[in-house]
Amino acid sequence: MLVSQILRAKGDAVFTVTPQDSLASVAALLHSRRVGALVVLDQDRVVGIVSERDVVRAVAEGGGAILAKPVSSCMTRDVVYAQPGESIDSLLERMTDRRIRHLPVCKDERLLGIISIGDLVKWKISEVEAEAHTLKAYIATG
Repeated sequence: MLVSQILRAKGDAVFTVTPQDSLASVAALLHSRRVGALVVLDQDRVVGIVSERDVVRAVAEGGGAILAKPVSSCMTRDVVYAQPGESIDSLLERMTDRRIRHLPVCKDERLLGIISIGDLVKWKISEVEAEAHTLKAYIATG
């Protein structure tokens, strides 16, 4: 299973913010959209990603006053991306090694969607279940 197939099935909606948006507005958007991360765009260019974990860390370090600061003060700038042609297994490995839960999917610097580790696990389980079903059917007819 490839990333492009997952995006076709789940959709390509990505919630974004700008580097100037406040952490308070980011926290509200994370809550209202029920997502764990937002992609930070400057014009149409991905410049970062901000997660619930980033917001919690910022508040723990800077107190409540930090919520007035821009998202650029706590976003992850070194964004790890996924490509549409990558496999679930390669992304699961990358996300586990780097301890990240969300990957923006880009092609030629254009944002196509976002993949979470939950998306990958869901599809991996589907693949394994389909394989098990096929093997059971093969054994039953053999």
